[in-house]
Order: sequence, then C-alpha cells, then structure tokens
Amino acid sequence: MSVIIILIIASLFVASGFLFAFIWSVYKGQYEDDISPSVRMLFDDTPPSDSTLNSQNP
Repeated sequence: MSVIIILIIASLFVASGFLFAFIWSVYKGQYEDDISPSVRMLFDDTPPSDSTLNSQNP
C-alpha cells in the first residue's frame, strides 16, 4: 500500500512539472506564431547565384 502512495506523489510531482513547463512556455510566447511554420516550407531558402548556375552547365 505504501508503494501506491509513493507512485501517486511521484506522478503528482511529474504532472506539476509538466504543467509548470507548459505555463512557462505560454508566458514566454512559444505558441504565438502558429501560421508561419506551416507556410515556411513553401518559400525557397536562397535564390541560386549565377556562379552555381554557370558551373552546372558544361
């Protein structure tokens, strides 16, 4: 029976840690930008330069 009490206390400690981490991340603005990550893959990183285009053509 004492093992169950220890597991309940440990699970409450872990759950409160996750709750604290979630509240801290919301407070720091981790979830504010929800549009650009889904659109970011549609944009090119950098346009190819002229030197790389000329070196690929023999």
